[in-house]
Amino acid sequence: MTDTAVSPAPARASAFHELKVLWVRHWTDQLFSFALERPDDFRFRSGEFVMIGLPGEAKDGVSGKPVLRAYSIAGPTWAEELEFFSIKVPDGPLTSRLQRIQAGDTVLMGRKPTGTLVLDALTGGERLFLIGTGTGLAPWLAVARDPETYQRFGQVVVCHTVRSVADLAYRDFLTTGIHDDPLVGDEARERLVYYPTVTREPFETPGRITDRIASGALFADLGLPPGFSPGRDRVMLCGSMAMIKEAAALLETFGLKEGSNAEPGDYVLERAFVG
Repeated sequence: MTDTAVSPAPARASAFHELKVLWVRHWTDQLFSFALERPDDFRFRSGEFVMIGLPGEAKDGVSGKPVLRAYSIAGPTWAEELEFFSIKVPDGPLTSRLQRIQAGDTVLMGRKPTGTLVLDALTGGERLFLIGTGTGLAPWLAVARDPETYQRFGQVVVCHTVRSVADLAYRDFLTTGIHDDPLVGDEARERLVYYPTVTREPFETPGRITDRIASGALFADLGLPPGFSPGRDRVMLCGSMAMIKEAAALLETFGLKEGSNAEPGDYVLERAFVG
């Protein structure tokens, strides 16, 4: 009988990258950002999201299924690290643990980025409004640092609505820090407008962004003609489901049509985040 060598079956590739945490920044007791090392072969479009998670907690020595949720990538496509912006939910299945990560820890990340909050899903226009609530700011941090954004639009308006002034994470960056960006700093200085609103504390631009759109205050504050124009304006929406649904309904009243990767339009929202 001849002894025949048998080649082992190829190992199945993991559905996730296991990535080292590079840094963590806690903005408030409810908000934090973190960065992961970037795999050499990982590519994404500004505005896309990816699954982030941690291994399931072990029971009887056996690891449970990974706990995951979708996170928009908050850093630019050309960065050497991958940045994310997260809420902290005390009893959340993921963020109750994720908020405790430190530099050097390991986090799981899906291999395939996806999403509709991308420039490819919009037709051409003159002005781009990036409207977000809370951590819905994350994709705009990538879009606002993408050179293509300024090639396609003459003005970019980042609207960020939060409950308290302390929740305006990245305020300094969007006000002045982005002006030092190596790729879009000059364009951002001339053409990026940061428009924050606060709902539960006194602030120079108070209230929900949808209320300021409906009342015309947004346009008056920016010195723009009232209302959105289908021929001129393009809009991206990300954040709370209530804001997205209300804002989308408002945009439709102005004649703007929703777009997608397959059929670009006047505005886009992330369907994966909307119930």
